[in-house]
Amino acid sequence: MNQELPKRKDLRLKQYDYSSKGAYFVTICIKNRKRILSDIIKPVGVGALDDPQIRLTEIGKITEKYLLSSENIPGVKIDRYIIMPDHIHIIIFLYPDEYAKRKNGSSKAPTPTNEMLPHIVSTFKRFCNKELGNNIFQRGYIEHIIRDREDYETKTKYIYENPIHWYYNELYTKK
Repeated sequence: MNQELPKRKDLRLKQYDYSSKGAYFVTICIKNRKRILSDIIKPVGVGALDDPQIRLTEIGKITEKYLLSSENIPGVKIDRYIIMPDHIHIIIFLYPDEYAKRKNGSSKAPTPTNEMLPHIVSTFKRFCNKELGNNIFQRGYIEHIIRDREDYETKTKYIYENPIHWYYNELYTKK
């Protein structure tokens, strides 16, 4: 049975320098979409109009710790993030002038690169996995290059509203 595995689609833009100054919207998913990072808690009280809240699990707290420690990398600013039950959304600002480029560096990432964004994501995953004792993440990640203020505001709103959509989708899909 020599079935050929399907080829993975390359999600990266060809010829784009992922160390370029700018903002990036990144999504990192948990392997098999297991809901291990957080719980979405419904608003409390009769007729409560508050938005659903996120309660991080112990694994979620570890991921948050290493996500925020990414700011220890020169030229990296975590602008916004949300840790959902089975994925994380992040807006990352990169300032390459502050980033010390590694000479002749090689990465153990699936796509070896010296670019900042893949370095940040692979380092984040590696530290989380090391503390947790196993690999909790799907291979790779999804990124979107934020192109202008409107795009930034759209992604910021998406992060803010993600728990609301999650909660109400769960509420109305449960039978």
